[in-house]
Amino acid sequence: MSRAPLIGTRLRERRIAAGMRQGDLSRAAGISPSYLNLIEHNRRNVTPEVLERLARALDLAPEEFSERDPGALVAEMRAAAASFPGSGAEADRAGELAGRYPGWAQLIADLQTHIAGLRQGMAALNDRLGHDPHLSAALHELLSALSAVRATAGILVETEDLSPDWQRRFHLNLHQDSERLVDGAEALVSWLDHSGEEAESVVVAPQDELEAWLARIGWTLPDEAAADQIPGREARALARAWSAQAQKDIAMIPEAGLRTALAAGGDPALIAARFGVPVHAAMRRMAFRPGSDAGLVVCDASGTLLFRKPVPGFSPPRYGAACPLWPLFAALARPGQPVRAVVEMPQPGGGRFLCLAWCEARLPWGFAGPELREAAMLILPDPAPPADQAPIAAGTTCRICPREACPARREPSILGTAPAAAAKAQRGAARPG
Repeated sequence: MSRAPLIGTRLRERRIAAGMRQGDLSRAAGISPSYLNLIEHNRRNVTPEVLERLARALDLAPEEFSERDPGALVAEMRAAAASFPGSGAEADRAGELAGRYPGWAQLIADLQTHIAGLRQGMAALNDRLGHDPHLSAALHELLSALSAVRATAGILVETEDLSPDWQRRFHLNLHQDSERLVDGAEALVSWLDHSGEEAESVVVAPQDELEAWLARIGWTLPDEAAADQIPGREARALARAWSAQAQKDIAMIPEAGLRTALAAGGDPALIAARFGVPVHAAMRRMAFRPGSDAGLVVCDASGTLLFRKPVPGFSPPRYGAACPLWPLFAALARPGQPVRAVVEMPQPGGGRFLCLAWCEARLPWGFAGPELREAAMLILPDPAPPADQAPIAAGTTCRICPREACPARREPSILGTAPAAAAKAQRGAARPG
């Protein structure tokens, strides 16, 4: 049985995990973006030479895309069973299935990977469709121009005794509104043209451009000179400010001392106390040191996300409101007090994460002015099972969260959880005993 047709799915998963856009990977591998897009969607075969170049650009071994370790295959099958607890799959017999029917076992594992990728893509696309300000502005301009053209054309058709002067005015309005219509259509087409790339990689605001740049350089703390790589002026200014803060963080918490502190437990509050720095500085150093698998989310007192470093299985929304159950928002109400909780994201594709949140308050105008609060949440994957508390069943945002009975739900999910839950209940009622 050939496994080549599923190489693209695994390649796409590895690229998303590395925070790379299709254009970046195609340039690094020396192939066209359209060819890479076809490969990732399993529509074109990939030669060993091209696969090697793609793997090198992702800093991976080519064997990771063509073959899998039997133990890893069994682990992925068990993860697939855990993602669908109502399926009745015998997870303890995954090894037996892999041994007797390796082709089917590989298909199950690859489908699990494919489902996780689809969910992530759907989350990003829903985020953009629902909250992208550029799309909203383009649609508003398009509809406004259409209404103006229709109204003017109606006057010209229905009014037979218009003077030449008024006819010229209406013709001028038609010309101007038609130009608006063309501009709005071009803006909308430009947005839709990004469908050839991954929805989560499209940059639409300076903050998004900054985060995309940090993803391309591996989420490491850069120097100020590296910020000139960003083409957008506003994003470049954000990058310079971020880089300046990064250098301050490195000066306060040197790499050698950070390694020692992490080996002793890696608690950001203890690291902050050890070096005499703010807790947020310790969190940034932990999240942005080379090779770190920790995520970071920062918000202001309104709950607006100011910065997002995602981790696989925990991708904060780019535009919409985040899940209110995150410890990040509990910390906002308790400045200077630590908030620690294990968060369980919905399956498939999710997992458990240890979230450490801390809110800092400042008075830039003194006692006469308002208090400004900023909260940060460090996201650590795969924590040990908590002994003192149950995990929080949270999500990314209500719009794509399948947790139907969540008390914090603001709006219905587009995933259609109610029919699925009813079908599951019927299956359970039909089982004997």
